[in-house]
Amino acid sequence: MTLPTQDDVLGYFDTLSNWGRWGADDERGTLNHITDDVRLAAARAVRHGRSVSCAWDIAVPEEMDRSTTTCPCAAEMPGAEHMPAAFHNDRRWGFSNERLGILFHGNTITHLDSPCHIFWDGKLYNGRPHTMVDAATGSAWGAVTAAADGIVTRGVLLDIATVRDVPWLGPGEGVYPEDLEEAERRQGVRVRPGDAVLLRTGYGRARHESGPAGGIEQAGWHASCLPWLHERGVALIGADTPSDVQPSGYADILMPVHAVSLVAMGLWLLDNCDLEACATTAAQLQQWDFHLAVPPIRLTGTSGSPVNPIATF
Repeated sequence: MTLPTQDDVLGYFDTLSNWGRWGADDERGTLNHITDDVRLAAARAVRHGRSVSCAWDIAVPEEMDRSTTTCPCAAEMPGAEHMPAAFHNDRRWGFSNERLGILFHGNTITHLDSPCHIFWDGKLYNGRPHTMVDAATGSAWGAVTAAADGIVTRGVLLDIATVRDVPWLGPGEGVYPEDLEEAERRQGVRVRPGDAVLLRTGYGRARHESGPAGGIEQAGWHASCLPWLHERGVALIGADTPSDVQPSGYADILMPVHAVSLVAMGLWLLDNCDLEACATTAAQLQQWDFHLAVPPIRLTGTSGSPVNPIATF
């Protein structure tokens, strides 16, 4: 296997670029591959009616700043003094309320990356300047609201751990185009335009058994997969890790899959999925494609969203 050099990977910013492909004002990038016909085909992938989540629970308080208010009766609710008199007499109806703060980018929470998450040489997807992202107001370009109607398409799970006959890939092990095609062959499925490709390295199993791993080394997509994804017309990629293999193998490109995908290709990413239930279900049913729904929260100007991807077989 001949891997691309660092110069080759840097060249991907040009050779794999989708800038202008769907117009100068496009913010959706590869989500444009998801046409009405692709969604209809995704609906036809539902053959058993079984749904599974592909997300982790968000732990409290480890991953969430949480302020909870509880009132045993409605009359004690803040602002109750402005409610009708009958409201004050209701002594049986109480409530709880939360104010939540979540830093969802990182290595644990299942989340969607939108194009404005990464800059390269001061540019965002489709050539917009990074100055369109403001610390106070968020991003005016390529924010997660570009997918406000939801990402609904055919999902394909490629189970690389099973292909390599290991419980999980070790930290720093990359997944290459040859692995993708071997998984297709063994599973009897082929990735086609508009699909979302979910990559199982087996890390989800390791995390279930031992908890989140420390350190920065992780299995994941190798940069050599990027031309393959571009050629196949993939709309969305995900993994049970933060996507990029770490270390990347390239001294000057820390996370080439994130950088080339989001900036050059406009290819959205799903990081930190829990794909164990999805893989178990796929193996039981011998069905490796499914209807995938990924509806982000409509957070204005935001570079992504925590999500709960649902695979329906």
